[in-house]
This record gives sequence, C-alpha cells and structure tokens, in this order.
Amino acid sequence: MLRGLIKGDNAFVPTAALRVAVRNGVDVAALLVTEQGRVRGDADIVFDGAPAHPSGAVRLSAGEDGTVWLDTGLTSVEEDITRVLVVASTEEGALRDVRGLSVEVFGPDGAAVVGYEVTDAGGETAMVLAELYRRSGGWKFRAVGQGYVDGLTGLAVDHGVDVDEDPQEVLERIPTPAPPAASPAAPPAAPAEAPAQDLRPTRDQLLDMTPDQIRSLAQAQTQARAQAPAQTHPPAEPVSRPDASAWTCGPVFRPRTVTGRDNDVITVKDLPPGPVMVELAVKGGGYTGLWRLDESNAKGRPLVNTTEKEFRGRVIASVPEHGRLRLRLEASDSWQVRILPLAEARRLTEDRLENWGPDVLLHTRGTADVTFHFKGSSNFIVHLYRLAGHTDPTTLPHPGRAAVNEIGARRETLPLPEGPLLVHLSVADGLWDARLKDVQPHSGGQDADSPAKLPKPRGALGWLRRARR
Repeated sequence: MLRGLIKGDNAFVPTAALRVAVRNGVDVAALLVTEQGRVRGDADIVFDGAPAHPSGAVRLSAGEDGTVWLDTGLTSVEEDITRVLVVASTEEGALRDVRGLSVEVFGPDGAAVVGYEVTDAGGETAMVLAELYRRSGGWKFRAVGQGYVDGLTGLAVDHGVDVDEDPQEVLERIPTPAPPAASPAAPPAAPAEAPAQDLRPTRDQLLDMTPDQIRSLAQAQTQARAQAPAQTHPPAEPVSRPDASAWTCGPVFRPRTVTGRDNDVITVKDLPPGPVMVELAVKGGGYTGLWRLDESNAKGRPLVNTTEKEFRGRVIASVPEHGRLRLRLEASDSWQVRILPLAEARRLTEDRLENWGPDVLLHTRGTADVTFHFKGSSNFIVHLYRLAGHTDPTTLPHPGRAAVNEIGARRETLPLPEGPLLVHLSVADGLWDARLKDVQPHSGGQDADSPAKLPKPRGALGWLRRARR
C-alpha cells in the first residue's frame, strides 16, 4: 500500500531498482552527492541534457502527461554517494503555480511504495523535492520540500556546483593539444584582424562555445594583441551562439584528444553514454584499421579499414553506459584521435561542402536533395539516420540498408526527408563534395536547429547555464 508522507517524514524503501515519478510538468534533475552534501563534478548531475549517470545508477526519461521518471538502481550507487536528491525547477513562474507537484516511488514489481505531494510551495523556482539516502545498511526516502527563491543558482551553490566560473579561468583550464593534420573539418579561426578586447565573449556565450571555438578565439586575441596593441576599434558584432550548444542528438561534452604512434589500444574515460564521432588522422601510408572493443575486448565491425596514405576521417561509435570507450587502432606511423560530440558535425547547405575520407554531416532543413560527387576509386557508402521523433539520446535509430553503396568515382543524388537527419559517409576513401538543392521549408516554419524548435541544451553545462538564470 502506498504510504503518503508529509514534509520531513521518511520511510525505508527496498534496496533495489526503483522508479521515481515526478509530476507535473516541471524540469527534473537528480544530484548524486557525497557525505558532505556536494556533487563531485558535473557528471553527478543527471538531467535532460545528461540523462544517465556514468555509473548507470540513475537514468532520467520523460513520460506522458508531464511526468518525468528517474530509474534508480540503488545497488549500483557508488560508495562515495550517500544521497540522491530529486530536484524540480521551473523556467517560468513559481512552483506554487504547478498543480499536482509530487514525487512517487515504485518498486521493482510496479507497486507504489511511498509518495509525497507538495502542498506548501511558494515563490520558489527550484526545490529539492525528496531524497533517497543510505541508512543502517539500506536506503530510505525522505520528503524534503526545500525550496530556493533564487532558483537553481542557490540550489546548485548549496550542493557544490560552481555556477560562477570566470571565463579566463575556463580558457586556461582547457588544454591545447598539438594541432591536427590540416583538414576541412577543422572549425574556422576567429578573424585575426579583430581586436582582442572586442573578441571577449560574455560568460554565458563562453559556456555555449565548443573547446575548438574557445581555443580559436584565444588564439585570435593573442594575435591581435601582438599586431595592434595600441589601436582602438569600434565594437565588434556579438559572438553568435554556436549550433553545437543547441544540438540534441547524442551527448554534448568537451572533445577529448589522444595522440600516439603505431598500433595501440586507446581508452577514453568519463564520457557520457551515447553515439559520438571519432575523428582519426594518420600520417604516412600502410594499413590503417580502427575497431571499437566490447566488454570482452573483442573487436566489433571495423570503423576504419583502409590502405590510403595520410588517412583522415570521422566515423560514429557508441559509448557504453559506464562511459569508457575503448578502441583498437592499427597504424604504421603517428596518429591523432579525437572524440567529438555529434553536435560538432558540419551542416549540409546549398553551398558545396568538400572533404576527404569518411565524415558525419547534419541535415537540419526541410525536405531536400543532396548531391554527392565522389572522386575516389574505392567504396563509397552512405547511411542515413533519421532523428525526427527519436527521443533517446544514448542511441541512434537503425539506419537500415545503405542509401549509397557503390565503387569508384560517381555522382549520386539522394532525396532527403525533413531534418534532423544524420548523413554518415561511413566509407569514402577519396575526395568528395556534397551540397543541398531544392530545399523546402521545414514543416515547423524554421530549420530544425533553430533555438525556438529545440529542447533545452544537453550536457552538464546546459544545467549550469540554467542555474545562472
């Protein structure tokens, strides 16, 4: 029988896989905190932009009628974590305006175990609704109901989240890896002629930028200081919001870079689960092969399998739930591997997009045709991943059979459905170009990556940006 609690009450719950339902129509997050009541880092914040904790102990999903579900495997919670906080917040209005604000816990058999209905919410915009916490070798549920009139900012600060980073400190903290081999896929540098002081973004703009854009901006600032330290200039145009901060397919995170030489096993830890891009650049010739390793260290299907010289390209791999991506690389010279969010894929437009090697492209417009001109002599294979209606950021929809599977130089035109759509040139050992034609308006009246059409930004920084409001 459901046991309804009032604010401050607590009750034991089964140490098992529980489902926590939060109603009604609020933004929901879970904070995994230590004995000191603080998160250990961004990974301990589970919300719609990072819906699974690296340990797999907490996962968030949206249900019907404004209900949000937290699946909590209490036996999987790490020893350092003593409490799992269930947090609700609003973007507009106060929590007192939310009808039926409540949290309810269900056992493994689907039966309701305990619940708490918030009846005294006031002008707060964020609240710790409840918590699951360790006690006497088991777990208990407490009805907390602690609101914050200063919103997620106050709640975040209370639990160890740094919501007031200095932009310069962020710039200094991000490492600058050795420059990769020249590739059209590299983001353009900020204009060198712009003065350093005019290139400085606001804190919120900085948090929206990718590491590559931040590094390009910092390099442009340094160059501008050296070339014209005494000049004055009119204000520059504001830094525009990068598309990467708005894309919602797959996790968003700071790119990781690994360099090495010859055959190796590459391990990248602490990644959010889901599909990512693997960018590989190899110097010299010889054979190049790349595979993802499974839990038994067995190689899956090859991501790269080529004898092309100076190979470079981008392919898709999937990060498992524990956040540890392992790759087997066979190469005969120096190489660089970068793990990137799908958000950093380049957009297809009516302008010609030219590159060499496999790549991942995004189509975010209405229905259109895409024209490829492949100039190589080997295989040219293209898969399409239709993302419209696909709501699980940790997976990709099945692409079905290849949209293009040919050998040798050729021209090919494909009809594309309405975006968002991933266009994966999975095999393309040679030069190619692509462009859109006959582009129709998106059914929503705008491109799919327009801010008005997108859900909230994904990734831990998205929650921090919301905390700054």
